[in-house]
Amino acid sequence: MAIKNEKIARRLRIRRGIRRKISGTAQRPRLSVYKSNTAISAQLIDDINGVTLASATSVEFGARKNCNIEISEKVGAKLAEKAVANSITEVVFDRSGYQYHGKVKALAEGARNGGLKF
Repeated sequence: MAIKNEKIARRLRIRRGIRRKISGTAQRPRLSVYKSNTAISAQLIDDINGVTLASATSVEFGARKNCNIEISEKVGAKLAEKAVANSITEVVFDRSGYQYHGKVKALAEGARNGGLKF
């Protein structure tokens, strides 16, 4: 099955390359980022057991139609708060093929400011 949009196909190819190299454990889970046109979400995943340990999304902050950089930073901070409550301090960052700037960078900075180490 071919993917029609070349941009999406490129991002998925990059994502597969990233996922080949990194994996999350219970002590150091993978911080996975997903970005859509209207929202951004992140979750901490233990790949060995196949379990999501914590998650946060921009919908929690009332941003149903538009997510900006400030809200992305709040999502990262909220995820870090949930992680620290579960005694998780170190993570592996998975940008899922998105470029590390804008909303993705703001989410990462918010998580760092919240106490997570990459």
